[in-house]
Amino acid sequence: MFFQRLTALLGDCVIEASGDMARDPAGISNDHRRIGPGDLFVCISGYVNDGHAYAAGALENGAASIISEKPMDALGLPPELADRIKTFIRVADARLALAAASSVFYGEPSKRLALTGVTGTKGKTTTTYMIRSILRAAGIKTGLIGTVENFIGDEAFPSTETTPESVALAGYLSSMADGGCEHAVMEVSSQGLALRRVEYCDFDVGVFTNFYNDHISPNEHSDLDDYFRAKAKLFSLCKKAVVNADMPVYEAVLEAALSGGACGRALSYSADEKSENFSKAEVRASEIELINDKKKVYTRFHVETPWYSRNMTVNMPGRYNVSNALAAISVCGLYGIPEDCVARGLSEVSVRGRTELISEGQGFAVLVDYAHNAASLEALLKMLHEYEFNKITTVFGCGGNRARDRRFDMGEVSGRLSGFTVVTSDNPRKEEPRKIIADIECGLHRTDGRYMVIEDRAEAIEFAISNAADGDLVLIAGKGHEATQTFADRTIPFDDASVARGCLRKIPRQS
Repeated sequence: MFFQRLTALLGDCVIEASGDMARDPAGISNDHRRIGPGDLFVCISGYVNDGHAYAAGALENGAASIISEKPMDALGLPPELADRIKTFIRVADARLALAAASSVFYGEPSKRLALTGVTGTKGKTTTTYMIRSILRAAGIKTGLIGTVENFIGDEAFPSTETTPESVALAGYLSSMADGGCEHAVMEVSSQGLALRRVEYCDFDVGVFTNFYNDHISPNEHSDLDDYFRAKAKLFSLCKKAVVNADMPVYEAVLEAALSGGACGRALSYSADEKSENFSKAEVRASEIELINDKKKVYTRFHVETPWYSRNMTVNMPGRYNVSNALAAISVCGLYGIPEDCVARGLSEVSVRGRTELISEGQGFAVLVDYAHNAASLEALLKMLHEYEFNKITTVFGCGGNRARDRRFDMGEVSGRLSGFTVVTSDNPRKEEPRKIIADIECGLHRTDGRYMVIEDRAEAIEFAISNAADGDLVLIAGKGHEATQTFADRTIPFDDASVARGCLRKIPRQS
């Protein structure tokens, strides 16, 4: 009955349907290489490849059903392959059809979970981790889908993209529901929304963290309006909305939320007492304190909510993480999570590779962060200066086969804002590491910043840590959560946080 249910769900999207509509496919894919006997193949027209060109390959691999935007006779199939098609459906939008088919095949998994989606230019990863940490503190088994990694409860799985293709996404959500998860939280990228990957996800709460000029390119969004429309589409898929009132586009986002169709309530939050919308926000942070106890850095603030008023501590530095925490507080308030669980979750949260504190009892702070361009490194270093360390030593390199200007600019930023810089390798890829380092040095020479070069990244991290004094900060930037390092001839296991921990364990513990 799968195809009957699918065509009913797609409605006017279906142009024609023929063959056996009562049968069920063995599996679904839009990649002909992953097709097996009895599977449904969905022909997707991508930016690079047209899936219609691979229909023959899918049938050779055993596909029994095809969904296509083109008529069957336009697929160029030889008769012996065309005869293998048991069910053929032509649709106006194959991406929408893939999302619908995935949802039907996996038993509408998003309806078996309390699902939270988080969109925004920045803050998606951290906000999802904060929500997950709070829910775990409340004893709720939770799934997570995002940029860094995916979780089913406490079991981690590698992530290949922020928002997976709809068939992979439905599979993850199904595994979460089958595995006993009550909640799931996911990053929802503008591309994921524009490409209809989340179209049949039933979101209980949708979050909009912020909005900046980004992701404008031929393969992403044509202009800022297109980018905004893609982001705001989340609200057509959720029952409740959580919106950052400190955004310049707050009113437009709020209007999009309340006119989204499915959304019945919009809750706003503000971490900026100077914002004109601060008093309008239902969740507000005040008395923000940036705390540096010489071993770690964190943030404390007072929060007012519709449910309680109390002090909170976030186990991460930065005023922007107060904003992310308010988003998480708002979501968990809507779910009725007790305030003590919210407080505990925020005090324990850690995001791999995002201002990740590495502590082994040393008398100075060590942070690992993904900042891998000049703008993000400058914003990070300026934020860290607010914590008044004795000295900041920054360890970083630049990736090969990427924009060369990034190297000069990152060198200049580190030279200006670091007390000392250790220039090393990032992912040199197919470029000579020393050439990349030489470009970074050109940027450093624009400043009077002190630096040294240690090409081997592990040795560079060890040097910075072994030469740090009490009250200092060692910032290891650029690779963040990445677990490998890529060279021209090999890729090796390499995790900045693990290397840093190993170095810290070699030095005497401080009380």
